[in-house]
Amino acid sequence: MTSSIRPSPPNGYGAGWLRPEGAEPRRPAAVDPPADAAPSVVPEPWAELERAPAGRERAWALLVRVAAELLGSPALAAIGAPGGAAELEAPFVRVCAAVRDALEDRAPVVGESQALLPLRPLLDGLRGGVLAAADELDAAEALALLRAIERVQTALAADSAQSLATRMAEGDAMNLVVEVAHDMRSPLSSILFLVERVRRGLSGPVNPVQERQLGLVYSAAFGLSTLASDVMELARGGDRLVSHAPIPFSLTEIFGAVRDVVQPMAEEKGLALVVEPADGDWRMGHPQALNRVLLNLVTNALKFTNDGRVTLSARAVGRTRVEFVVQDTGRGIPPHVLATLFDAFRRRQAPGDYAFSSAGLGLSICRKLIVAMGGVLGVETELERYTRFRFELELPPARRL
Repeated sequence: MTSSIRPSPPNGYGAGWLRPEGAEPRRPAAVDPPADAAPSVVPEPWAELERAPAGRERAWALLVRVAAELLGSPALAAIGAPGGAAELEAPFVRVCAAVRDALEDRAPVVGESQALLPLRPLLDGLRGGVLAAADELDAAEALALLRAIERVQTALAADSAQSLATRMAEGDAMNLVVEVAHDMRSPLSSILFLVERVRRGLSGPVNPVQERQLGLVYSAAFGLSTLASDVMELARGGDRLVSHAPIPFSLTEIFGAVRDVVQPMAEEKGLALVVEPADGDWRMGHPQALNRVLLNLVTNALKFTNDGRVTLSARAVGRTRVEFVVQDTGRGIPPHVLATLFDAFRRRQAPGDYAFSSAGLGLSICRKLIVAMGGVLGVETELERYTRFRFELELPPARRL
């Protein structure tokens, strides 16, 4: 079967499109020139797509036609290219050529994949367009074309991963990690704020099912936000929150702030959350660091407790020292996990094995902060019964502000 390539004026960008001889076009066809007229010139860069892979002419014709239509569609808005289709045309043709490589059972050549990454929405659109018109091909042709597109998507992802690994090996890798974590945390903070407003009925009535669903959203967003904060903190040393001099603060206010953040998580799991601040409310210390530690420990306790309660308590030990305890009625921590519990990065012993997380950033930062404040973080646990984290800090009494 032979194929013909013709300009496609309707999309307004001078792109070409390819269709089988005799096939019914989806859009008005251009007027055929007189027999003695000079042959039409295929606009660049579409000339690169004139050659169809042997034995795949119909599939190739469909692909190029869908590609040309896609460039003239609203999908361009998802890319955000200032130059519109004119700017995207050349790299998109390169992506189509990579699909041809895959159709010919060759490794797709994606070139500088970073330049092609913004085209992923168009590549998804290309796949969707092929699926929508798949009835124009037999099953084997359609399947081969879809597999070729999938191979290009995989090649782009693999090359992108290699580029990231190269960047991470450079001197500014830590700055890149902090930037990514910061970019994650900002929208997550907005999600937490908005979800909590909706849960409280500030945007209208909420039924019990919606309240539970919002609790799930809150828990997931809070977990991601905490991870982003932990990454940023560890990259900066893990103890920077205690670099300033002690200041007066209220233990009751610290405990209340922690309770307000984690209460939706406790309610979503049906757990009792018990908060017991110590006597002698006003103390001298590092409230920001203490808040961070208690929030992380209570979050972990809620995460690994399915029934019962989580307790956050404090008690005075003498005049100037305060003991803090976070205890749960969860599954406990296996002995082989305890050995590496406070490591910043750890591996599970086996797939599905118990671990607070494979990263372990939160507990590592907690220990760093507590040491910087002059304390030691300890843990007691019994399988299927409880886990208790405790530490003492020197917090002299302060005058109420």
